[in-house]
Amino acid sequence: MSAATGPVPDLPGPTTEPRRADEGRHVTLHLVRHGAPLVDPAQAPSSWSLDPSKLDAVHALRDAGVLPPGARWVSSAEPKSRETAALLTDEPVGTDPDLREQARPAGWLDDYALRIHRSLVALEHPSAPGWETGESTRERVVTAALAHLDAAGADGHRDLVLVGHGTAWTLLVAALTGRPVDLYAWERLTLPDVCVVAGGELVRRWGAWRG
Repeated sequence: MSAATGPVPDLPGPTTEPRRADEGRHVTLHLVRHGAPLVDPAQAPSSWSLDPSKLDAVHALRDAGVLPPGARWVSSAEPKSRETAALLTDEPVGTDPDLREQARPAGWLDDYALRIHRSLVALEHPSAPGWETGESTRERVVTAALAHLDAAGADGHRDLVLVGHGTAWTLLVAALTGRPVDLYAWERLTLPDVCVVAGGELVRRWGAWRG
């Protein structure tokens, strides 16, 4: 499958109203997108590992000093996320399969970016055969993220780092902030990347860690 290129095409607006997740949690959430994977169209993306030739970008994120010390860390169970987390911290890292990316089968789609855009705005419809709907992805990821925020607060952590995926995190940010899904933010995501959400607001946008 190909990366997103060019401007976002005109698409219909969201078919469901954005919602704002509970603002009563006093834990700052750091969402990390994994590093660049070694793409194998013959395998489902959920099985991909990091590309060994592109680890410098992950090391650069660690060296940037933007990830909080002493945070609670949880990763998606997908290899590329677990491997990213292991390179970013010496803290223990939990795993949660519910933080996985939108499920997609093996195969190559030339219109991959358009399929993602559609799945982000027409949440109830699969954007391609075998794809998980955006609605299912959102509900699963939001429920898991809120549970981890509660657990982090109960443990006395002020920061929670979740390591995962671009589409899942795009849907999560919209839910936590009560704003429409930001297709342009998805377009600009890098591998890896990080944003910060606190008190129902996006307080550090994707890509800001690069200066």
